[in-house]
Amino acid sequence: MNMHSRPADPKKLIKGATGDWEVVIGMEIHAQVTSNSKLFSGSSTEFGGEPNSHVSLVDAAMPGMLPVINAECVKQAVRTGLGLKAQINNRSVFDRKNYFYPDLPQGYQISQYKSPIVGEGVVLVDTADGPIEVGIERLHLEQDAGKSIHDQHPTMSLVDLNRSGVALMEIVSKPDLRSAEEAKAYVTKLRTILRYLGTCDGDMEKGSLRADVNVSVRKPGEDFGTRCEIKNVNSIRFIGQAIETEARRQIGILEDGGRIDQETRLFDPNRGETRSMRSKEEAHDYRYFPDPDLLPLEFDDAFVAELKAHLPELPDEKKARFVADYGLSAYDADVLVAEKETAAFYEEVAKGRDAKAAANFVINELFGRLNKEGKDIGSSPVSAAQIGAIVDLIADGTISGKIAKDLFEIVFTEGGDPRAIVEARGMKQVTDTGAIEAAVDAIIAANPDKVAQVQAKPTMLGWFVGQVMKQTGGKANPQAVNDLLKGKLGI
Repeated sequence: MNMHSRPADPKKLIKGATGDWEVVIGMEIHAQVTSNSKLFSGSSTEFGGEPNSHVSLVDAAMPGMLPVINAECVKQAVRTGLGLKAQINNRSVFDRKNYFYPDLPQGYQISQYKSPIVGEGVVLVDTADGPIEVGIERLHLEQDAGKSIHDQHPTMSLVDLNRSGVALMEIVSKPDLRSAEEAKAYVTKLRTILRYLGTCDGDMEKGSLRADVNVSVRKPGEDFGTRCEIKNVNSIRFIGQAIETEARRQIGILEDGGRIDQETRLFDPNRGETRSMRSKEEAHDYRYFPDPDLLPLEFDDAFVAELKAHLPELPDEKKARFVADYGLSAYDADVLVAEKETAAFYEEVAKGRDAKAAANFVINELFGRLNKEGKDIGSSPVSAAQIGAIVDLIADGTISGKIAKDLFEIVFTEGGDPRAIVEARGMKQVTDTGAIEAAVDAIIAANPDKVAQVQAKPTMLGWFVGQVMKQTGGKANPQAVNDLLKGKLGI
């Protein structure tokens, strides 16, 4: 389905004073390539480090220094293209994009303009209103600039070139997104794919993933409006806020009879506003031309086939397998495949067990608890084997679901073997009907008024169940309690 002819969704329209408006969003994601050295030099790409400690003569643009392409960065770009189901171009060209800025020592950035390494692709994004396809326009390789630091000296700006020359993939989407929520879901999904592939760590706090967001508004069914680009948004939450803010600003101008200037803007999360940075340059302003120091980048189909053969199972395929093989709901499968490590952990728990019960426990108990602690699966104090043991104890009737929650809490905070803990602390559920029957009889004898009420109104049975559970310290098998009570009360 051609997304440009995608009919406007009334739920996604923004109400203005003169009627409804549709927001149209395209994204340019800059993803730092996972590699040990930079795109055209052998310098380290490690984050942090003293300013200017990861800089070679090439990165500092010393005269006579020539760039040499890093083959691993090329492989990472091709892997990413394959993960985006995109066209891989066996021949691509590096261009010089000329602009003068203190943190760009060469006076130009080596990028790709007309002939990128990866062409059109597609990303499937799950949203609250169902899946959407977001077209990928292109992916190209380019080098990052250095960093200007303005707050270390009263009258001077300082320049750190550690990032200068670090390989970036610029992933350009088509203008297929129609709400802030869709845009956030798209970046989340793209980040998941990159992390599965191991081509970018997706760490937005360290700047490994940054987004330029193009926003325009239009009346539903009309042509695209003039767009503004919001530069360098560095968190998924801010991407959502920036889009909402910018769309409202543009609607306000248009409804007052003004027009939108095509420009580059910055989003200020503290003030909740976007502000003008500069008028948008056109491509000719950068005087692009092929870099004379670099030959066109060429590789054959066998090179691509070899990389494709070793790709990991990607999130969409993994989700489909979880639904088909484990009988999980699409929602549960989504939650489990969001991180590669989470999916692997779940599969270990599910091995040889009821896969749905395993998923419920991992999602509800473990993830809930990890979120509360601000931990990720990698730092979980509970192993897959321990959770598997708890799931087994529930399955064989040794403990109830309620006891399982208490047991999980003990294992989470103190560690230990779940079976041994149940034995040592007497946590087994009581399935011995004799013991349960004694408790049931005692409660019935002590509450004749309630017995009369429950016989008139059987929904009151819950009160009796609660009393029996209390008397048995929560260990009675709830099913046995229900059956006994019903029998004795004649309901």
